[in-house]
This record gives sequence, C-alpha cells and structure tokens, in this order.
Amino acid sequence: MDFLRNFFSQTLGLGTQKERLLDDLTLEGVARYMQSERCRRVICLVGAGISTSTGIPDFRSPSTGLYANLQKYQLPYPEAIFETGYFKKHPEPFFALAKELYPAQFKPTLCHYFIRLLKEKGLLLRCYTQNIDTLERVAGLESEDLVEAHGTFHTSHCISPLCRQEYTLSWMKEKIFSEVIPKCEKCQSVVKPDIVFFGENLPARFFSCMQSDFQKVDLLLIMGTSLQVQPFASLIGKAPLSTPRLLINKEKTGQTDPFLGMMMGLGGGMDFDSKKAYRDVAWLGDCDQGCLALADLLGWKKDLEDLVRKEHARIDAQSGSGSPNPSTSASPRMSPPPAKGEARPTEGEKPQ
Repeated sequence: MDFLRNFFSQTLGLGTQKERLLDDLTLEGVARYMQSERCRRVICLVGAGISTSTGIPDFRSPSTGLYANLQKYQLPYPEAIFETGYFKKHPEPFFALAKELYPAQFKPTLCHYFIRLLKEKGLLLRCYTQNIDTLERVAGLESEDLVEAHGTFHTSHCISPLCRQEYTLSWMKEKIFSEVIPKCEKCQSVVKPDIVFFGENLPARFFSCMQSDFQKVDLLLIMGTSLQVQPFASLIGKAPLSTPRLLINKEKTGQTDPFLGMMMGLGGGMDFDSKKAYRDVAWLGDCDQGCLALADLLGWKKDLEDLVRKEHARIDAQSGSGSPNPSTSASPRMSPPPAKGEARPTEGEKPQ
C-alpha cells in the first residue's frame, strides 16, 4: 500500500501538494530560502567529491579515480579490494591501500567545515555521508550529527562471527602504518575497519535515521556524489515533494526518470531543466567553491574562512606539521567565482 501511495504521489503528483518554496531556482534563491523561517532543518548528502581537494581520490573518475589506479595490487578486478570473500583470503591489498588513504593524513576541506557551520548555526539535521575517511568527524561533527552510510575507519571489528572484538582507530592506525596485517588479540582472525564492503548490509542507523529525518527536512544539500550507488542514491526521493534540493557537484546527477525511479524503488529524480522544475537547483563546479559561494550569499563567508584557518592551525599544532591541504593552500579568503547555479538552461540544452 505504501508503495502505491508513493508511486501515485511522486510520479503523478496525486495526494500531495508540490508547493514552490524557492523564489528563484538559483543559488541566490536557495540562500534566501535558507535565511527564511521556512528553512530550519537541513540534511546534507555527501560523497567523495567533498574530499578530493585533500588529495583523496574519488572512485569512478576515468583516469584519477581509485578504481582506475589499482593495477599495482594485481587484483582480479578493481572492486575485489572491497569484497569480503577476497579480503578474507587476501587482506594485503586492502591494508596497503588503507595506508595510502588513511584519514589522519588529510585535513577536512572547506566543504566539510561548511557542514560544521550549518551545525553551529542550528540548521543541520543530519549529514549522510558515503565517505569512509572520517573527515566529517575531524571537522567537528559528532556521532549524533552523522549517518556514515558506508561505514567508517573510526572503529574496527574482528571478522570472526564468534568473536567480533572491537578495536579503536588508534589501534588500527598503529597496525596499518607498521605494515602488519591487523589480527585479533583474542582469536587471531583478521580485524577489518567498519567500512561496508560489497554484499554487506548498511549500518542499521542508516535505515532508522532515514525513517524519521526525511519526514521533517526543509532542504536537501547534495554535494560531491554521483548518486550511482544504492540505496544511498534513493535518499533524494525520500524528502517531501515541496522540499528544495540543491546539488553542488562537477556535473548534474540524480536525474532519474520519475516513473522508472518509482518502479525501481529509487525515489523521485532531480529535475533541473524542464518547464516543470520547481525545487531543484544545480551549482556546477568544485564543492569547496560552491560552499564558499553559498556562504558568501548567506553572509557567512568570514565565519567560514575563520573556522577553516582556526581548525587547520589546531590540526597542524597537534601533528607538528604545517603543510596545508591542496584545497586550502591558496587561502580560503579568495572571492567565490560567479555562481553557476542553474536549474533552467536555455531552451533546447540537454542535461549533462
């Protein structure tokens, strides 16, 4: 019954009202909405694109993505490095890669701190992240603020179903950087960080928070994700039909046909370009610059720049290193480029 109700409401617009809450389908329109009384609860949906400016690769870029650069591990196919069956027999490639990508080697980006600023301003309902780098935590988000949909390095567990001993981030770090395969101190089975491998269930928290959060969200802020991995990608269709959705990304994504999306259980797709568009806005470009542009429109630019400088100085002092992220070495004080927000291109332009 719920499926039919959702099908008719989202596909045909029956049984629900599609109120237009944005006065303009641009970044400026979103900023004005965020400053209104109507916008009190923001959910962020983020992917690898918010971390790439630190030097952490995304997964699917043709030449620079993670899957395109795994030849040295001599895998049968790239995805094997994140498959449980292969990991149990050959854990070495995963832990070699883990050393290269270990979270402690990177500082959060301006985009991460924009999410932190949303929290400080009392607007952040939750941040749903596909990332396993824990940079949201480093940026100052607490466990309650986060749904780490694909798991995290923050904790690890013995893979033996009879044991399941838990280990801390510091314990795992010491093993990884000693180039020792982490073994359980109780049973000597391999210990695996709590990241979700192919074929594993997503954390229960993903589903419990999803049920309550999306009923009351006022704005979806989607950043740095291709929206290709389910069930995470389906989250864009869980919000009420009037809830505005802002995409900050290098290209448009999430434009599933509404009818097919509902038939496949993927929710309502984004609509940036049609004459019926009423709530979706795309700002195309670098995630850090998109957040800086939005912060500028909100009057938060100085707050954001000060937060980045203060937190990076704190991290440098703790690590004894002064080396900045590539993303912030050019100083976060730079003025944002002209906003590329565009929900309605010129007539005849095709979505990317």
